[in-house]
Order: sequence, then C-alpha cells, then structure tokens
Amino acid sequence: MGVSTKKWRGRYRKYPKINKTNMKNGLRLGFRSGLEQKNARFLEAHGQVVRFESLKIPYVVPETRRKYTPDFVLENGIIVETKGKLEPKDRAKHLFIKHQHPELDVRFVFQRASDKINKGSKTTYAMWADKHGFQWAIGIVPKAWLKEPGPEIHPDKVLADAQ
Repeated sequence: MGVSTKKWRGRYRKYPKINKTNMKNGLRLGFRSGLEQKNARFLEAHGQVVRFESLKIPYVVPETRRKYTPDFVLENGIIVETKGKLEPKDRAKHLFIKHQHPELDVRFVFQRASDKINKGSKTTYAMWADKHGFQWAIGIVPKAWLKEPGPEIHPDKVLADAQ
C-alpha cells in the first residue's frame, strides 16, 4: 500500500473547510464552540437559514423532596449542626431549610470558623453564617445555648404539623 499525501481530502469534502482563524470570528458571532460554527456553515451551504439559539423553551426543574437529619436537637429545641467542612451543597441545604422553616432555630458549631468557603474566597464560614443569620460557635456547643429558652415551638411539633 502506498502512503497517502492527503490530497484526496479536499476533493471529497461535502461541506466548506473551516479556517482556524475564522473560529475566533465564530465566537464573536455567538458560537461557543467550533462544532456549532461548523454546523452553521454546513446548514448555510445546504440552503438552510441558520437560526442559532433563536428559540427559548421554558421548563421547570422538578421538585426534589429531601429530608435533613440534624446532628443534635437540644432539649430546648435548638438544632445544632456540627461542621468540619461547609460544602456548597450544605450551604444551599441550610438556606433552603431556613427559608422553608423560619420557625426553626438552626445553629452551627464549626471546627474552624476562619476557614474559607472555597479557594480564593475572602468569605469565611463565620462570615457566611453571620450574613445568613445563623448563630455559630467554634469547637463545642456553648453552655449558654443549653440555658436559652429556645424557639417558641419545639422542632418535633413543627415538623409533625408539617407532615
């Protein structure tokens, strides 16, 4: 067998060749990838009017019901969550809980409240908790929390009524 000199490629091409310098132009025209630009050119070459991202289809992400199991529920009804690492999923979960159950008193005990919520962020766990109205402590549940009266309605009663 002989070695191909690649001259055959140009003769049998079914769509126009994409110039690599034009890829940057495609990004300016709204294409986010070379594949989108390649297909737009193919459609144009075959007499189609290119309607790129011209249609918006509304949809709803289905509701996902979840259950949260707190680390500790004090006798006075204060819910204590201990966290060594406060992941983005945990932050979102606790914001959902606070929004959906404002009558619950959820508090955090952080291993290190000075840890950043993610690399490069200036926001610490403590700053995040303060911003969203969560009380917090470092290392161990404060004795003061044990002596507080807690929420008006105990979480067991609140959640029993919700079901």
